[in-house]
Amino acid sequence: MRASTGVSRFMQNVRRTCLGLVAGLVLALAGSAPVSSNQAPPVNVPGLDRPVIVVTDEITGTENWVASNYYVLRGAVFVREGATLNIAAGTWVIGEAGSVGTLIVERGGRLNAIGTREQPIVFTTDQPAGQRSRGDWGGLIINGRAPINIPGGEGVGEANTGVYGGNDPNDNSGSMRYVRLEFAGSEFSPDNELNGIAFQGVGRGGSYDFIQVHMNRDDAFEWFGGTADATHLVASNAGDDSIDWTFGWTGRLQFVAVHQRGDDGDNAIEADNNEFNNDLLPRANPQIYNMTVCGDPDRNEGAESIRGVLFRRGTAVTFRNFLITGVKTTGLQIDGGSTLTQVNNGTTQVGAGVIWGMTTPLHSATRPFVESGRFPNVRTGVDGGLSAACFNHEAPDFRPVSVATLAGGQLAPIQPPNDGFFAPVTFIGAVGPTDDWTAGWTAYPQR
Repeated sequence: MRASTGVSRFMQNVRRTCLGLVAGLVLALAGSAPVSSNQAPPVNVPGLDRPVIVVTDEITGTENWVASNYYVLRGAVFVREGATLNIAAGTWVIGEAGSVGTLIVERGGRLNAIGTREQPIVFTTDQPAGQRSRGDWGGLIINGRAPINIPGGEGVGEANTGVYGGNDPNDNSGSMRYVRLEFAGSEFSPDNELNGIAFQGVGRGGSYDFIQVHMNRDDAFEWFGGTADATHLVASNAGDDSIDWTFGWTGRLQFVAVHQRGDDGDNAIEADNNEFNNDLLPRANPQIYNMTVCGDPDRNEGAESIRGVLFRRGTAVTFRNFLITGVKTTGLQIDGGSTLTQVNNGTTQVGAGVIWGMTTPLHSATRPFVESGRFPNVRTGVDGGLSAACFNHEAPDFRPVSVATLAGGQLAPIQPPNDGFFAPVTFIGAVGPTDDWTAGWTAYPQR
């Protein structure tokens, strides 16, 4: 079934939902008893506070989703080339577990999901509260025409989620602001799961601000090449890496907060240039300013949350103004000859950060760069100023506890470039001591 080009026509094309979907939605969203299987199509399902619109197949025109409805993704839903999906503030989009509901934006399509702090846009599961888990539904995949370093200049996304790549660094796939995505990352083959949000060859023409990915089965955010920028990201309780990149990503990030659970978390950052040829161009070389990593030191929770930051497989990076604490083994690791070459030739720049509360703050190959001053003002063995609330799974607090801490002023931040994207900063880490930009729109349900 094809999605129509307007909400009124779209509602006429709603499919009948099954008993399991209706029951799941009722329990999850309203707490009422299940609706019988002979219920009329879910345009106005009793027990729900909004009409339910089931979306299948594709969007080919301009579609406007509004907060007065719930939108259920049944199977893979494609925003086709030339189409635009606009999602209004306060709208809930629900991935159907049984059909692995997934939203995929093709090259040339656009997704504009613009929420507010008071009314974020929420992507979630159809499973009832208390029974939700990582991998309930697919996730969000965005494909663009920005450069990647796969030979031939194009790639195909995991689980056949679209062709991506091209030669336009300013390509525009849309914009997102105040968006929360939770319980996604379905497994499509053994040990292969979808990311929460996959930016596949996405260009810098759009904007991505104030986005949380929570309880994803695989990586929270991953960039497959491209030039896309983002600010104010929260990656919480991911089942694998929180921030990941490969295939030549050259974007910019500022204000990134990571919270891990030890039951199934891996690296806060896992970064590659290209796994198959570490020196392919364009080389991955993002700029990241102001990041906080709250690992999970609690071994009763599980043995995961093993590493803070791992740069490998030829990536270059600028990494500034960071706090890393609570991971179980290594705080910062730079691995592999091609990756270390980027440090030695000055392409990779690291500085102004505190790493503490773990077995090995600096990997053996990384330590000489700190000791020699090549990575300036990186401190280990001192408290970076985060409270124990940083490790609270239900309500992590990323603020340093006092302006008198290292994070609050004794360790001067390195100012980012004055390039129209980065904001000037007065603190180390993702969140300042007074202004908690994560408040009011994020959430941390465990089930």
